[in-house]
Amino acid sequence: MPNQHPKADPTSNAEKDPENWTTGDEAMTGAQASYLKTLSEEAGEPFDESLSKADASLRIDELQKRTGRGADA
Repeated sequence: MPNQHPKADPTSNAEKDPENWTTGDEAMTGAQASYLKTLSEEAGEPFDESLSKADASLRIDELQKRTGRGADA
């Protein structure tokens, strides 16, 4: 089977574990920070502005479950 371009099957790599993100160690995005701050306030948890993209994503998942905002809540 020949190697396919990753975009040939966009769902095959659409969801990766944050630990496997190539940019996961970069600072979280503005959108992540804004949403994480909102979730943190709702959950009564401190907001950590120093999180990386990957860590912020994991924290968002955690707080979504706790606040009932997530798809899996």
